[in-house]
Amino acid sequence: MYRISDIKLNLKEDEDILIDKLCKKLKTNKSDILFFSIYKKSLDARKKDNIHFTYTLDFETKSNSFLKNPSVSKLVTEVKKYEYEYPKVSKKFEKRPVVIGFGPAGIFAALLLSELGLNPVVFERGESSEDRLKTVEKLWKDGVLNEESNIQFGEGGAGAFSDGKLTSRSKNPRCKKVLEDMVKCGAKEDIIYSAKPHIGTDKLRLVIKNLREKIISLGGEVRFNSKVTDFETENGKLKAVIINGKERFETENAILCIGHSARDTFSVLKEKKVSLSKKAFAVGVRIEHLQENINKCQFGKEYKNKKLKAAEYALTHVTKDGRGVYTFCMCPGGEVVLASSEKGRLCTNGMSYSDRGDVNANSAVLVQVKESDIKSDDPLSGIYFQRELEEKAFVLGGSNYNAPVQLLKDFFENKASENLEEIKSSIKPGFKCANLREIFPDFINNALEEGLMEFSKKLSEFKNPNAVLTGVEARSSSPVRIDRNDDTHESINLKGLYPCGEGAGYAGGIISAAIDGLLKKKKMVSERE
Repeated sequence: MYRISDIKLNLKEDEDILIDKLCKKLKTNKSDILFFSIYKKSLDARKKDNIHFTYTLDFETKSNSFLKNPSVSKLVTEVKKYEYEYPKVSKKFEKRPVVIGFGPAGIFAALLLSELGLNPVVFERGESSEDRLKTVEKLWKDGVLNEESNIQFGEGGAGAFSDGKLTSRSKNPRCKKVLEDMVKCGAKEDIIYSAKPHIGTDKLRLVIKNLREKIISLGGEVRFNSKVTDFETENGKLKAVIINGKERFETENAILCIGHSARDTFSVLKEKKVSLSKKAFAVGVRIEHLQENINKCQFGKEYKNKKLKAAEYALTHVTKDGRGVYTFCMCPGGEVVLASSEKGRLCTNGMSYSDRGDVNANSAVLVQVKESDIKSDDPLSGIYFQRELEEKAFVLGGSNYNAPVQLLKDFFENKASENLEEIKSSIKPGFKCANLREIFPDFINNALEEGLMEFSKKLSEFKNPNAVLTGVEARSSSPVRIDRNDDTHESINLKGLYPCGEGAGYAGGIISAAIDGLLKKKKMVSERE
């Protein structure tokens, strides 16, 4: 099979002429093409008067005559069809392996173990996706928080209530297995080749449910409302896990996929003297604009073109004192959502449905928090920092799970807003106008101010004084790393425990967490790599 890049379609051209474009590039006829498929598709909107889609295609031909033409052959590379290579199980399992947590890492860890015939048992503290949705909607409607099942905890993890972005900076080929498994379970096929794939919270929940059913059909077991509250160890080895404070389940291998918000579990691990360390993380606010205005900024006069979906952006800046400020988890046509998991503390996230059809666009604007910013050697000190911000946000919003909001112009003037203007806050159950600077220490406020000013030079809508800021965004990543051996991926001081995914500090999104789940299992099932 061969691969060719840089095939372009303008906004008036349809994909059914891709084969014509391919033939023209190869200087051959349609009759010579045995097969072609899209390997990658991306949108190029850098020049507003020449917005187009760029494709990379994989293909096979009858004659391979294009190889004889040097001007054509230099455009083409030979590639092998990707097939995921399953690890061989060379290790005996006297007791069933356990997966703790059923977010992306946990789902794909359990799926792989099930495919290998190892019959894993999954313990998830939250509810199934069906029940979890009802519980989350009760929080958004009535301000009633369930600390065990919410946006952070439950089937699918925090990513289940997000834009469902499936991008990853990782070049790991296992990414394709993850995407292909998702397509088999109901996702659209274009997530495999889109440069910026997303699935949307509504579709993602269905895919997750189907993945769960596949795991069960292969011999796995998934237990919801089952929180691992303790770890039983002996001579530095895992012997059992304790569920809900009472049930003892014997296992010698546990894949720990707890997510970045399982703060109580981190405390248990610390008490058990499992090696933990501090890591950098980020905190900040959500910013909302009208999606139509973002479309105008990104697409110019073509902003209403039906081939162009809701526009995205990604902005970064390094402050004068060397601190990173960046947008994160940008949700086109989405909403800001209440994402609290602890009573008396308030945090937010962003979420979009598959059509990205809501009026507002939103994104986190985050400031890097370095390990040196927190003057403590306690590995959980980053969690304490997050909690302090969330407690201030809760009080500032009225102590009833309404979120504090502020107009951008008032943030710059360091004063509480009196009311919102052209842009309405999308957060539920409600909001209260406030001064968000009261939440953060000076180094965060100063970096946010500088970053927002710089972003306005890159994307004009950031100059809109009526943009709405919502606090606080504090769960973008884990502030803790569960130390693991680079070679075996086991905890460095508790044999049989395999820290994995975002919560363990080794991933930064749905796909990277899922990939880490796959990598982890290969290490676990084999005596050697």
